[in-house]
Amino acid sequence: MAREPIEDSDAFVTEVCWHYYVNEMTQAEIARMLDVTRLRVNQAIQRAKSLGFVKVHLESPFLPRIEMQENLKSALGLRRAVVSPSNQSSYDYHRSVGAALAALLTERLATGQWKSFGVSWGLTLDSAIRKLSRQSHPGLEVVSILGGTAKGSTLNSFGIASGFANVLGAEYSVLTAPIYLSEGIDRAKFLSQYALKDHFEKFETLDAVLLTCSNVSEKSFLVEHGLLKDFTPADLIAAGAIGDVLGHFLDKDGHSVSADLDNRTVGMPLEQVLGVPEKIMAAAGPHKVEIIKAACRRGLVDTLVTDDTTARLLLEADAASPTTAH
Repeated sequence: MAREPIEDSDAFVTEVCWHYYVNEMTQAEIARMLDVTRLRVNQAIQRAKSLGFVKVHLESPFLPRIEMQENLKSALGLRRAVVSPSNQSSYDYHRSVGAALAALLTERLATGQWKSFGVSWGLTLDSAIRKLSRQSHPGLEVVSILGGTAKGSTLNSFGIASGFANVLGAEYSVLTAPIYLSEGIDRAKFLSQYALKDHFEKFETLDAVLLTCSNVSEKSFLVEHGLLKDFTPADLIAAGAIGDVLGHFLDKDGHSVSADLDNRTVGMPLEQVLGVPEKIMAAAGPHKVEIIKAACRRGLVDTLVTDDTTARLLLEADAASPTTAH
């Protein structure tokens, strides 16, 4: 019969831990050797931890990135942050983030929890499509949530929705409309057309959305190729815009700067995005730091996929903000 001391001495606890951590014996082996129960061995190990006899020290090249992810969650109020390593010598803010988004999508789709997800468009999502391995999700639907432009067919509405569907073995539904309506067109009447009405109804049941963002500069595909001539980048910047999400230009607090432009935008309304269970934004680059922060403030993001360069800048900006509570 195994002996059971009334209370483990520090010497006994230390002996158990030496065999467990240094000699790498199992708890069962230690119990047999010391003639005690396995429960007593487990309790001794737990007591050692509580008394500070045992301290865990991790050494891994992945630790700084994991710490960065946790800090981003805290700073931006996120549910999850995914930080990919960037190529510092040849910086590309689409490629590594696209690969990280592809890995995240594979992980989330494997759970079978998504029946449909909405997609914006842009180079980052195009990069994610190229990094995805071919899969089979016949019960899944990919839904475009933003109208398109006449240029960059592989980067906008049709190319992104069909691209994801093709590699994922899923169905897709495309928003066959321009991103902005010309002046004088009644938005409500335009959207009441049967095909568009049916498409917009799909927004109500999306399990997730994949969002991108950009600033108000020549780096933005939307600014360069899709913005209406009535709205110049200079005018938007003067109104306080620091970037766009789904064609809506926002200020630093995430508020829209132009109700007129919003009323001409064909896509999922930002207020509706707020109600989607999973809101994933994939974005990186020094020029996107402010708009990423604004989107998070608006509540449009609960999972951020970015790179370590952008994550560092986001954390520096948060530390420098006088309104941030730590």
